[in-house]
Amino acid sequence: MSNQLKPYADRYVALNGPGDARPTALQVLKDNNLVNQLTGKVALVTGGTSGLGVEVARALLDTGAQVFITARNLEKAQAVVDNLAKASQGSRKLRVVEMDLNSIESVKKAAKDFLSKSDKLNILVNNAGTKTNDGFEAQFGVNHLAHFTLTALLLPALPSSSTPDFNSRVVSVTSNGHRYSPPNWGDINLEKAYDPWMAYGQSKTANIWLTNYIDRVYGSRGLHANAVHPGGSLTALQKNLPAEMMQQWGSDPAMGAIMQLPEQAAATIVWGAVAKVMEGRGGKYLCNCGVGDEATDVMSILDPGYAPHAFDVEGENRLWELSLKLADVKIEE
Repeated sequence: MSNQLKPYADRYVALNGPGDARPTALQVLKDNNLVNQLTGKVALVTGGTSGLGVEVARALLDTGAQVFITARNLEKAQAVVDNLAKASQGSRKLRVVEMDLNSIESVKKAAKDFLSKSDKLNILVNNAGTKTNDGFEAQFGVNHLAHFTLTALLLPALPSSSTPDFNSRVVSVTSNGHRYSPPNWGDINLEKAYDPWMAYGQSKTANIWLTNYIDRVYGSRGLHANAVHPGGSLTALQKNLPAEMMQQWGSDPAMGAIMQLPEQAAATIVWGAVAKVMEGRGGKYLCNCGVGDEATDVMSILDPGYAPHAFDVEGENRLWELSLKLADVKIEE
């Protein structure tokens, strides 16, 4: 019998590339008996028009919840809405909130727009990743600061929507790439010496620290938060990597083996968002559709585990205060 916090551990032992034995997001729902069981709940997924965001939205729709996605391109968003409506024979409706993660002001407007459409929020999935032109280092600005802003402005709706049988949840997509670097406090925009992997590492560490802080501060009020490393898949973000790196990865059998279909990569995100065993649990680093462990080989991209600096109360508190100032946000209690 598998550990209840690592229910699919045996599926992640002998990896064989996209479509192998690793679970899909829909399989996670079925295993938790959650198909059409979350009617009345409300979920918001950022970056819901491509890659993992579409698959997460698709799965959450299958729970019966009302699902919102954020989108910068409304035409593209409408195509996703139409496609998912067709797949469910029109029985479920996906709603769209316009938001450009490149702009903090757009994020603030989106939060206000969402709250005008729904006074409830049970599940927030911070999924999107892109670049910013707000004056902040690109990856820190979007991967962390934009999602921090959205989460902070939606905080009043999350604890108030919590119920005894389903505490509200925040799931933030991170990466084992957080191991490259914690935040560089002396040069958060990396203006002195820019390194793209250090930039990525500090932004992904920030994702983890955000969820740790939220869970620690709001857990007693029925809001829990976890960070998710979804594992390898060819998302639009990876397509922006240098061609030589993608070629190197493509010719590496070990890299090919860890790659997944989008619906498989979305599985851990969905597990964090709805799995019954995660009820009331937070402040965890999730990978392989379970609670993750500390990495045994921090230099290997094949190791999904977390670095020791992923859990740092002092750093989490400091990042929270810095983010409030950078985003010019006040938390409404």
